[in-house]
Amino acid sequence: SLSVKLSGYFITYDKIFDRPAQRYLTELLIGVNKKLMLRVGASFSNMHTSSFKTESFALYSKYRFFSQEEIHRHFRMALFFNASYSYAPFHGEEVELMGDKTGIAMGLIATQLLNKFALSGSISHTQLLDSSRFNEVAYVPTRIYQAMNYSLSLGYLLFPREYVNFKQVNVNVYMEFLAQQTLTQNKYYIDFAPAFQFIINSSWKLNAGYRVELGSNMSRLTASKWLLGFEKNFLNVWKRKSS
Repeated sequence: SLSVKLSGYFITYDKIFDRPAQRYLTELLIGVNKKLMLRVGASFSNMHTSSFKTESFALYSKYRFFSQEEIHRHFRMALFFNASYSYAPFHGEEVELMGDKTGIAMGLIATQLLNKFALSGSISHTQLLDSSRFNEVAYVPTRIYQAMNYSLSLGYLLFPREYVNFKQVNVNVYMEFLAQQTLTQNKYYIDFAPAFQFIINSSWKLNAGYRVELGSNMSRLTASKWLLGFEKNFLNVWKRKSS
């Protein structure tokens, strides 16, 4: 399979430049086989700079090492790796790779599907590799370069109530709790992100959501943001050769 994805992130107030700001993330997702997925992406933004420009490049991979499949239910576990190179200036204390900073992350994700209900959780470790980490300059305040990240997601299929064909529009509602605990300076945040997802003709996806901070003691670019995303899936791109 092959997917092309465009996501937009919008904040109403950028603390750095005293104005609204936006970020666009373009991604190409490649389903190599049923166990391995690769994703490459680039972001363009004016969140950390005075003008809109290329912000970062990223590589993500996920390997499913366990799968228990049943009718209308499954349990899956996977390992993932993320690497990002960012041109953005080092702002804030949040240890974030989605355009903001340069670094790597590794983690574990588990997903349980029960009929129309899905539950997913993840844990990961992030290390920032910004050049400031390796020089002898003393920064005030002290910069944070490593953290643990946690997430819990819940999703439910609202429509259709009964499937008739693959062209029916699927409407999903889901919510996600995201948390970070830094490994130095004892900083943290907890966010809540509700969203709707529409799947059209089994190949187009539209995501619309909002992310808001529930609690934090760290300096962040923003405490809330809006999300709008589009994705197009292409199945059976690499067809098996007939024997």
